Amino acid sequence: MLKIVLKKGYIGLPVKQRRTLEALGLKKIGSSVKREDNKAIKGMINRVSHLVAVEIVSE
Repeated sequence: MLKIVLKKGYIGLPVKQRRTLEALGLKKIGSSVKREDNKAIKGMINRVSHLVAVEIVSE
């Protein structure tokens, strides 16, 4: 499992990056979600890596 935390806001971002953050479930600065560690999620994290912090957590 991965814990993803939004560190910076949406303002001024391209639409693709905004939609990626919404698809991950991140809405406000400081919000966090837990997602499975798979290729799709890692690709999404890679697209917005400058906006999020990622930690590996065990269930």
